[in-house]
Amino acid sequence: MTESVKILIVEDNQDLAFGLRTNLEVQGYQVLLATDGPAGLELALTDSPGLIILDLMLPKLGGIDVLKKLRSSGSTIPVLILTAKGNEVDKVLGLRLGADDYVTKPFGLMELMARVEALLRRTQPSIEKTTTEYRFGTVEVHTGSQEVLKDGQAVVLTPKEYGLLLALLQRDGAVASRIELMGEVWGHSSAVISRTVDTHIAELRRKLESDPARPQHIITVRKSGYRVDV
Repeated sequence: MTESVKILIVEDNQDLAFGLRTNLEVQGYQVLLATDGPAGLELALTDSPGLIILDLMLPKLGGIDVLKKLRSSGSTIPVLILTAKGNEVDKVLGLRLGADDYVTKPFGLMELMARVEALLRRTQPSIEKTTTEYRFGTVEVHTGSQEVLKDGQAVVLTPKEYGLLLALLQRDGAVASRIELMGEVWGHSSAVISRTVDTHIAELRRKLESDPARPQHIITVRKSGYRVDV
């Protein structure tokens, strides 16, 4: 179960760190938190977390150096790095030094959670994962494998499309406003406007509805937002 998995967050932005910690704890993970490089490295080496979420822009000791020292110590703990938008060099260097995956800021919390779960499935296959299944029309969503099927055939969704669909399904038919969806899927990025939500909804309808022009399941609620009808 996820309760047995310990995750270390190394992030100096207190608001972001708190948001990540809260969401991970809600999912049942144990969470350790460090706000600078040396503290993060010490916790990584002494507490043996199951996964590390490592920001590359850290005080005292940068994330690249933390990663380098961690790998040189022989540690094989999976590392998910957080990189700044457009910082291609650090992203590539981080992966070459042994990072297992990356997420570019700003990111949606659901995207990050999906990356965490995918890394843990690859690196800790013995851990039992709780799978929730959702169905509407001829669509099936299996959260354990992040598999989406329509008429029994796999449908390829982007991370944002999958996060948006999951955010709607988890409300069990209740309406989600555009602002709520922006926060959950896009992380309240100032670069995201409500039209982005509408565009992704249109793509979900195109891929999952029998008649996207007359959707039966992914419903617009006028002046409120969206909901999924089963």
